[in-house]
Amino acid sequence: MTAQVRIHGVWLETTGGTVEYRFESDLTVLAGQTGVGKTTLLELVKYGFGCNGKLAPKAIEVVNDVILDITVGTSRLRLARSLDPRKGRAVRVTDLINQERLPDHHTDDAEPGLSALLMTALGLPADARAAATGGGSSKPGSRITFADIFSFMYVPQSEINKDIAHSQDSYLGPKRKAVFELLFRITNGEILAMRSEFNRLKGEVERAEIEHRNVLAFLRDSGTSSRAVAQQSLDAAVAEELEAAAAQADLRDAVGPVADRETSVLRDLLSEAERSLADARRAASDLARQQAEGASERRRVKGDLDRYQRMRDAGERLANIEFTVCPRCMQSLTNRPVPDGACRVCLQQDPVHVSLVGADMYEARQLAEQLDEMFDQMQVLAGQIAATTQAIVAREQLVKNLTADLDARTRARITPRLQAFSDAVQRMATARARQRELEQVLRQWDRADDIGVAAEQYRAERERIRSELAAAEENIGGRRTALFASLDEEFQRTVEEMGIPGVTAAAIDPKSYLPLLNDGPFHSFSPGGGIITAVQVAYWTSLLTVAIHTTGYLNDYPTLLIIDTPQLALNAQVTLTAALYRRLSTQQDVGSGRVQLIIADNEIPHAYEHAFTQETFSYTRPTISTASHPGPAGVKTIHDN
Repeated sequence: MTAQVRIHGVWLETTGGTVEYRFESDLTVLAGQTGVGKTTLLELVKYGFGCNGKLAPKAIEVVNDVILDITVGTSRLRLARSLDPRKGRAVRVTDLINQERLPDHHTDDAEPGLSALLMTALGLPADARAAATGGGSSKPGSRITFADIFSFMYVPQSEINKDIAHSQDSYLGPKRKAVFELLFRITNGEILAMRSEFNRLKGEVERAEIEHRNVLAFLRDSGTSSRAVAQQSLDAAVAEELEAAAAQADLRDAVGPVADRETSVLRDLLSEAERSLADARRAASDLARQQAEGASERRRVKGDLDRYQRMRDAGERLANIEFTVCPRCMQSLTNRPVPDGACRVCLQQDPVHVSLVGADMYEARQLAEQLDEMFDQMQVLAGQIAATTQAIVAREQLVKNLTADLDARTRARITPRLQAFSDAVQRMATARARQRELEQVLRQWDRADDIGVAAEQYRAERERIRSELAAAEENIGGRRTALFASLDEEFQRTVEEMGIPGVTAAAIDPKSYLPLLNDGPFHSFSPGGGIITAVQVAYWTSLLTVAIHTTGYLNDYPTLLIIDTPQLALNAQVTLTAALYRRLSTQQDVGSGRVQLIIADNEIPHAYEHAFTQETFSYTRPTISTASHPGPAGVKTIHDN
């Protein structure tokens, strides 16, 4: 039996109110001119299933939520999804059978996932991956989601006359084929898991082999041909270090201080001479400092004496001057009366005239005597500095002689041992460095061995998976043969009944699962005149017919098929249009009660107007009826954006 998928109703919660659509019939046609919103409605349905729909700007502007009432497998669910990009990552889910509100399910990687819920309801594995078969792929493949299943239920307008389930996108090929196999049960979750694991192990083997080659290249450069050679070299380096350490210990014991009496006396004399030299240098430094301070003080006293002499000379010269004008205000002094014995300038009593030379001799003598005393001190300091300098030279020579004597006495006994000690230290350091290098080499040999073992384990596991995978695929080989025989027969009959121009032979490629027209791929056939559109209808209805009516095995093929605008590329092909709708009508008859077909088209041929339930739209009644339509001149389709 097939997996039942049915849309019972669609609600659009808009800014102007609720828009409701019921799909009670097995075949419903959404009819109306281009631009009335048919594709917009179908893309909103796709979006409501948790997929990435091409949302029209008008829908984004006025629609708040999309609500679907659906049957998936044995579950009856209500899905409500907001068009807000942030809120739309979570879908509100209600179980309509149990009338129970389930936790919100997510359309991204968060848990719980809506895709997993719908896949489980269809009876399909929720964690299956579509690994590429054949070739050199080493990737486990992308996860198969409900969006991949939905591509077998929805033929969008953008692909109607171009491609089938994005088959021309080569990177989607493995996933499309894996979905085909899952739906017709010519594979299962276990086989897909084995394919994915096989590819993963292939990648692990490749990575291990590359890493193994890189490590071996490093080891070739290290100069070791095997792990045993590296171990022998390491043992030799350890032995070399031990030998050098023993030699170092022996030399350390042999190189002791020379303790004879004469050497001890020389050392004591050298120590005393060095101490005396240090004292002499300190004394010379102190004397030089005292000399500098004395010279500075002597210059100060000499300056005071010179200044005193200048003052005395000035006083003597001023005393003999008879002023005729006041030296302050420059008024004449000759015409005013001056008392006897008074000063012509200040009119005060003139002091008794005394010789300045005699009065000032004491202070001048004091300064002169101080200068003489300082001169004598400087002479003494100069003599002391000279004596100290001679002492320093003598002590330096003594230290030099004592050092030479001591070196001469100890050179022959200590220097050779010190050189041998240095050589032993160098040998030990070299041996340790060599050990570290060889330990790294040994780790690389261990790593190479581990990588080799891991690669062998991966190969063995890969071969085991290959064997089990071949056995599992062989078990369904008969089912696969019978399936493609039925598909070829049904597809050939459908193409003949539709009368697709130019097609004389039609089959389903057992490798790509796509149509073959006249023994060639369908996309190489003429795309003009709506040929690919007719092939699309023939292909999808053939798959659905075989899924419903082929006896002898079960399948999980969904019973919902949505086709957007099949007449888009047919233009005036009246005969082909009639054949297309005749096929859809036949599909309705053979799947009565079990299949749901939803077709969006410009109009239905008159001969089939009463065969389908029709929902008609116009510019005055667009699919989002709560929003006004701009009219034919303002039409901008989704594919124009």
